[in-house]
Amino acid sequence: MRRPLVAANWKMHGDKVSNKTLLEAFNASFNADLPVDVVIAAPYAYLGQVSEYCKNDGLQLAAQNVSEFEEGAYTGEISASMLADMACKFAIIGHSERRQYFHESDAQIATKFQRLQAQGICPILCVGETLKERQAGLTQQVVSQQLKAVLEVTGVASFKNAVLAYEPIWAIGTGETASPEQAQEVHKVLRDCVATFDKTIAEQLRIIYGGSVNESNAADLFSQADIDGGLIGGASLQAESFIKICKVI
Repeated sequence: MRRPLVAANWKMHGDKVSNKTLLEAFNASFNADLPVDVVIAAPYAYLGQVSEYCKNDGLQLAAQNVSEFEEGAYTGEISASMLADMACKFAIIGHSERRQYFHESDAQIATKFQRLQAQGICPILCVGETLKERQAGLTQQVVSQQLKAVLEVTGVASFKNAVLAYEPIWAIGTGETASPEQAQEVHKVLRDCVATFDKTIAEQLRIIYGGSVNESNAADLFSQADIDGGLIGGASLQAESFIKICKVI
């Protein structure tokens, strides 16, 4: 049985004071007995602060991105080995905002996936389509292509230690959310895509949903057969909302 996972993506938000308030609330609510993995993806500047709250096994530390380079003269970049040194357990890669605003390619994302796994860090690989692509009936083609771009480079065995996140771009930060049925349909497409390489790994792979998840819609989304949790943006900045989302599973 797949263990659910809920990841808070704080994006470029936070400061020491507000972070402390959130983390203290989370620590009071989450512990190792909770039947879900709770992951906090903080900005690089606050990984050290967040790591101090990830010692009771209730919370796990994640980064929001990683460099495709291992080391060298790449000013401003953060390598996978540096994240490992900070005790990161997870890192988000391929987020739509990285693809859209920073023009990251499938090839770069596949390299990042490999860098993370070489350091024992679990990648949270994001895939998703734009509104235009959905309206053109290209959703399945787009997400499958994004997934295969990594599978064909890293091999299906690498997905034994990976999480896949479906995040329709048209539903991120817009207040729009894919219906549970729409999300389930795409999650099944993704699981079936992995199954063409290895059925056992596909069945074990956690696939989470991201796209304006909140305390009102989380239960319906998470009840779907192939949805194993969520990648939570804005709602993860509100302690009460995020705690409720994590506890509906």
